[in-house]
Amino acid sequence: MSPKLPPETGPREPGVELFARRSDVEAALARFAGPGRRAVVMTMGALHEGHASLIRTARARVGAEGLVTVTVFVNPLQFGAGEDLDRYPRTLDADLEVAAAAGADIVFAPPVEEVYAGGEPRVRMAAGPMGERYEGASRPGHFDGMLTVVAKLLHLTRPDLAFFGEKDAQQLALIRRMVLDLDFPVEIVGVPTVREDDGLALSSRNRYLSARERSTALALSRALSEGREAGLQAAAQAPAPRSPGSPPGPGSPPGAGP
Repeated sequence: MSPKLPPETGPREPGVELFARRSDVEAALARFAGPGRRAVVMTMGALHEGHASLIRTARARVGAEGLVTVTVFVNPLQFGAGEDLDRYPRTLDADLEVAAAAGADIVFAPPVEEVYAGGEPRVRMAAGPMGERYEGASRPGHFDGMLTVVAKLLHLTRPDLAFFGEKDAQQLALIRRMVLDLDFPVEIVGVPTVREDDGLALSSRNRYLSARERSTALALSRALSEGREAGLQAAAQAPAPRSPGSPPGPGSPPGAGP
């Protein structure tokens, strides 16, 4: 069965090309012979300002002479039973607009059959103990699937730099560990979390939240913000450390001197 490809490939939005076949994106990358570096931003689509920030950061790092590739792929390997694989938002036309406006050169949006041409892979990356705690404890196998597709897309896009959001802290840590342990020739760059006006971290899945769930979700960002402020205030009020050999300050207890 031939892969289900987007109705058009090649130039779409001004300055960005869309590819669905790995052979086409590999050919496009091979034509890039400039002095600049290559960057990749991996996404599952439904792009928002958080993704745009990743793309803009990538463009700034590689400059006008570099090449920025954005991948759009909803990876079935990182979804567990009963999760939202079938209803995960797929908005390719809107994604192309966001990617182009943020400075992407190429959007690679392959179907599943193109990424996993031999069917579901029998050999996968293993996250190990790092992937079995925190989010991994409630989503067994999620990080194995994530690392598998990241490894494949790194091989396909051959970047000098790859950009990931700090919002997904465990994911970022695992990718950095994989790249270090397996000697991938790429620099992994973490990009700060982008939040909405009320403090909620931007996510493609925020559209699932009811008003009540959204209010509950904000408790985390509020707690983090309040904790940060409390820490800063405590640091500002703490007495300055005394250098060795300096005389005790006023009010110091007897015997506090050197």
